[in-house]
Amino acid sequence: MSLFASIEGLFYLAALIAVIASLKVVTGKNTVHALLYLVISLLAVAVCFYLMGAPFAAGLEVIVYAGAILVLFVFAVMMFGLGVDETMHAPQSKGLSLWFGPMLLAALLLIELVFVIDNSELKLQLSNKMVDAKQVGILLYGPYLLAVEIASFLLLAGLVAGYHYAKPEHQGRRL
Repeated sequence: MSLFASIEGLFYLAALIAVIASLKVVTGKNTVHALLYLVISLLAVAVCFYLMGAPFAAGLEVIVYAGAILVLFVFAVMMFGLGVDETMHAPQSKGLSLWFGPMLLAALLLIELVFVIDNSELKLQLSNKMVDAKQVGILLYGPYLLAVEIASFLLLAGLVAGYHYAKPEHQGRRL
């Protein structure tokens, strides 16, 4: 069995895609492009969860993070006006050259998922170690309830602080 025909090899490929996309998020100069790479990174992490036998966590990763949180980021970019300065100083490129990186990483993830779903031997290996939604719920609302609630308050505090620091100085003052 070759390296990429095993669960470990596919997991490392998805992890490599997640690391590359995350590096592009951090080092990117354009906010919208960084958000595109963030989508790829979150999808790659979801593939890692799926390959570890946690399809429920993978689904939550796609729905909650790649869906809801990313929409929140897009609204934050629109609300704070972060794209105005970038578009004036960004190099003007035509064509699909800017889309090549995210498309390549997304295509690799799609090929990997199709391979896993189509390969019956890998499906058998995955089905032996599945974690269902009930087990995740028992852990989240059992011993880790306080950690989940603290994380939600930290996210809310970060959003309020980001809005407070991003608004112009003259806004909110009475003349």
